[in-house]
Amino acid sequence: MTLQKQIAVQLRPIETAGVFRHHQSGSLRVSMPQIKRWYLSRSPRVIAGILLGQFFLWVSLAAGQGNIELRMSEVQQDFCAEVQQQLVVTVVDENKAHLDRQAIVKIRDKKKDIESWSTTSNESQVTFCSIDFGDFEIDASAVGYLAEHKEWHISGDNGNAPQERRLQLVMHKDPTAVELIAPDEAIPANARKEAKRAVVALRSANLKEARKQLDKAFKLAPSNAQINFLYGYLYMQQKDFDKAETYLSRAATLDPRKAQALTLLGRVQLERQESESARKTLEQAVATNSGYWMAHYLLADAYLKQKEFEKAREQAQLAIDNGKANASIAQLVLGQALANVGRDKDGIEALKIFVQTNPSNTAIPQVKALITQLEKRDSGVTSNEGTQSDTDLALAASAPSLPESAWGPPGVDEVKPPVAAGITCPYQQVIEGSGERVKQLVDNITKFAAIEDLLHEQLDKTGNPLTKETRKFTYVASVTEEHPGFLQTEEYRNLRYGTTDLPDHIVTSGSMTLALIFHPDLRDNFEMSCEGLGDWHGQSAWLVHFRQRDDKPNRFAEYNLGSQHYPMNLKGRAWITTDNLQIVRVDAELLNPLPQLAVQHQIAEYGPVHFQKKNLDLWLPQHVDIFMEMNRHYYYRRHSYDHYQLFSTDSIEKSGLVKSGNKPTVIKNALPSTPIQNP
Repeated sequence: MTLQKQIAVQLRPIETAGVFRHHQSGSLRVSMPQIKRWYLSRSPRVIAGILLGQFFLWVSLAAGQGNIELRMSEVQQDFCAEVQQQLVVTVVDENKAHLDRQAIVKIRDKKKDIESWSTTSNESQVTFCSIDFGDFEIDASAVGYLAEHKEWHISGDNGNAPQERRLQLVMHKDPTAVELIAPDEAIPANARKEAKRAVVALRSANLKEARKQLDKAFKLAPSNAQINFLYGYLYMQQKDFDKAETYLSRAATLDPRKAQALTLLGRVQLERQESESARKTLEQAVATNSGYWMAHYLLADAYLKQKEFEKAREQAQLAIDNGKANASIAQLVLGQALANVGRDKDGIEALKIFVQTNPSNTAIPQVKALITQLEKRDSGVTSNEGTQSDTDLALAASAPSLPESAWGPPGVDEVKPPVAAGITCPYQQVIEGSGERVKQLVDNITKFAAIEDLLHEQLDKTGNPLTKETRKFTYVASVTEEHPGFLQTEEYRNLRYGTTDLPDHIVTSGSMTLALIFHPDLRDNFEMSCEGLGDWHGQSAWLVHFRQRDDKPNRFAEYNLGSQHYPMNLKGRAWITTDNLQIVRVDAELLNPLPQLAVQHQIAEYGPVHFQKKNLDLWLPQHVDIFMEMNRHYYYRRHSYDHYQLFSTDSIEKSGLVKSGNKPTVIKNALPSTPIQNP
């Protein structure tokens, strides 16, 4: 057999060996060296996996040789054989009509803490299978609509009443959404079909398909205003504001009567911080259609940026008068404008109306911080300082709605969590303190054990589960630093039959290692920046963005394909508590796709674990969610840990332990200088 490809995953300085082969049958395999089987199966490849903080896979030669095969073929199953365990969710609009676009529905089992996703069919329905009785949270989202949330209970008595197995969710139009209308007669007939398909794809947030159809339509009608507008909208959703401005400017030039094109162009110019261009564009938009409240709202924001506060107040009031309840977000700009002309009480009232009428808006934390700031100024606690924010609150509050991804979480840089305005981040203190916490973890642990629960799903390309498997393991891991700068982590599981115990024969390791990015010996290999003060389950936390540096070697992981070597460069974000500088969450993904590995997104959450016998508190992983795309196959996996045990006399006798109730003096807190309080 001819060797075509070799793949291995390794971490310096540990060497691993594995050879992937493509057989004539098309299946993907890897030959592995012989591995001694212990009750707690141990492998150099497993050790490498946890060190690199990512994952790798074992795939095999022939079953007769005791190795394992990774099956990459499509799975066809009848998933809802048990009608009594179905839950059918229908999504409709305010008129109880089926949506004209695809929606994404998410269901969360509160008891099991398991989430499932699916996209609606042409009949606006989703059928979830294997739904037991209990309490559930159900969420739906769609382009141009406000997200809908519902609590749902399915009882275990009365034969599971049929009405409990059918649910209707009513979606309401997002008043800030861009209206994507069907192609009109102005589009040449030969391009109308592609333009219509592009609109359908944009309504369902299928940007790749929309781009494909718009490319076809543009070749046939490059001077059509609506096609250029759709291109501009597409690039705005992709946050490519340069291209968005190009196409929207062309659309506005081709048809200057379209207030929506002018308004969207003004928004893009505000995103690019071109306030003067935005002002001129939006003044043209309100002149074209004086009743279009969104144009008044964004023009008010442009005036705010230019410190023309009275004009900003006038435009915000016009937005509210024209849009009525739909324009309640304009209370935000009105409040800012009033505060800047010396009317603090009126400004505070307007901002509180915004908070009350938009409780789920992503800008709420910053607005609450602004209210606190104004209340202190109004009471004379602080000086008569300005109320300008580094964040454009008007843009943040009116971001066009998009459904959550059915396949996985949004990219690290696609959605930035909200941060409080006017709060300076003590970067050096946060980085040094969190690094010391991670270093203590390494110093204090030689070995620990836990019970590991594994949930594994193979998904289709829209996120629907094709298969679902669960496992429970005895899990043991150790972290040592035998040489400065080289952290060695070993991992064990009680795999009775080796990797055949693992779903799809995929080994995922490295639950704790993402936090090691902040270890003093490793953090200099990453660019780090403090994005501001955010929130983590009601607790204030600093958000720190990290990215593998181009001018530093990758000491975290390496991916080999034949004779080619690819570093597994990461970017991500960490949540670090302000009071004790513990890392509570790390969200990381690949900087760029790798051969046969297009997506790898990992979210690790950490929490305190108390070891009573030693009176010792350590922050260890609670659960890790992993999303993978390999060879166009999609996987979701969750590792959950509990019943921790710490052992090894040597580790307990080390100096500098962080015991319950005690904190070493080297680590202080990093509380914001201006505490944030709810108004």
